Amino acid sequence: MQGEPVHLAMNGVISRREFLRQSASAGAGLLLLKSWGKGQSPNDKLNIAVIGVGGRGWDNLQAVAKTENIVALCDVDLNMLARAAREFPNARLWVDYRRMFDRQKDIDAVVISTPDHTHALPTMLALLHGKHVYCEKPLVHSPWEARQVREAARKAKVATQMGNQHHASEPLRMAVEVLRSGAIGTVREVHAWSDRPIWPQGIARPTGEKPVPPHLFWDAWLGPAPYRPYHDGYHPFNWRGWWDFGTGALGDMGCHIIDPAYWALDLGLPTSVEMEGEPRMPESGPKSSRAIFEFPARGNRPPVKLYWYDGGLKPDPALIGEKSLAPNGIICIGDKGALYFIHPYQYRLYPKERFEGFTLKERTLPVSPGHHEEWLRACKTGSPTYSNFEYATMLTEAVLLGNAAFRAGEKIYWDAKEGRVTNTRKADEYIRRPYRKGWEWW
Repeated sequence: MQGEPVHLAMNGVISRREFLRQSASAGAGLLLLKSWGKGQSPNDKLNIAVIGVGGRGWDNLQAVAKTENIVALCDVDLNMLARAAREFPNARLWVDYRRMFDRQKDIDAVVISTPDHTHALPTMLALLHGKHVYCEKPLVHSPWEARQVREAARKAKVATQMGNQHHASEPLRMAVEVLRSGAIGTVREVHAWSDRPIWPQGIARPTGEKPVPPHLFWDAWLGPAPYRPYHDGYHPFNWRGWWDFGTGALGDMGCHIIDPAYWALDLGLPTSVEMEGEPRMPESGPKSSRAIFEFPARGNRPPVKLYWYDGGLKPDPALIGEKSLAPNGIICIGDKGALYFIHPYQYRLYPKERFEGFTLKERTLPVSPGHHEEWLRACKTGSPTYSNFEYATMLTEAVLLGNAAFRAGEKIYWDAKEGRVTNTRKADEYIRRPYRKGWEWW
């Protein structure tokens, strides 16, 4: 991993050789370019560590920095880390979040915005250290991880939030209110779809090996995933299409688009899932797919069948008497009508003539101050968050069972109590993936 000096624009320029020497002396994987005293923050501000500061991480960093202290920044890409360090020069800098948790004791809360395959590990460490946690969607990479995080969050009793930001939006919350009101009657059928993937999928692994960029710690980026040579087909964005790193179109958008129906109908975990798509490649998701989730009865509510479509596939718009549908959306079919939520903008009720002039009689959900603000307030006061890990792990587990069914190549039946597939062993490795040596945490 040779390269040009790493310009960090803080204490001048540190050469890569000097950087590696300092890292080794401080501890394996540690990047601590400045040594700062612990200090004391005002009582009304949280000390926040941000893990992953590029892409969504940059947006999340900006959101929480408006009102709180940023005391730690962690990223395996030194270019991303340097950009964040210039804006937050008092934050301690790390490459390996494991060392950060071990060594930096002034952290109150953690924001995690890494690729999907490295969501669960820092989340678990944060919970085990008693830190409040905000983590991007999908919250984890496998159904087994969802169950581990759910149990750890129950024990930690800290403020948690998954980053499906539209959960806090007025349009989505109003759609949930309308569904709960019974305006369209009893719902037994749901159709959800996305225009993703917008990255390469349905492809074979790149051949050959490219030099690791001097600003990237490739082994740390891989984390628990099996080792493979570096290629720019994985980093910085196209990782989403690879099963070792991402969760495909369903994993990326399912926690957004399925959310209003999942929340309003209290769907819980499915009893069975089947998913088909093309092409079927061993290491990357399909270019397009369909899935069917069967959710059991909940109290006096009947079972619900949820259909998923992606890659340009959609349900028949004639379901609601339309000629076309938006790129991303969800339709809930009730026995008195239908609700169409055009993600993430608005809902519509059908038949149009029946619901002309419709108004909601009462609200049960509060107006959110904002998705990040809701979490920050919960960290300080214990007030509720609505995409907390109890909810978010259930939603994520349900969504990721679709990928497990696709990769197993057959319909799977899910024992939600025991957390296992009952009809085949083909899905086991997709329910709980093996971790690379040195990254185990169970």
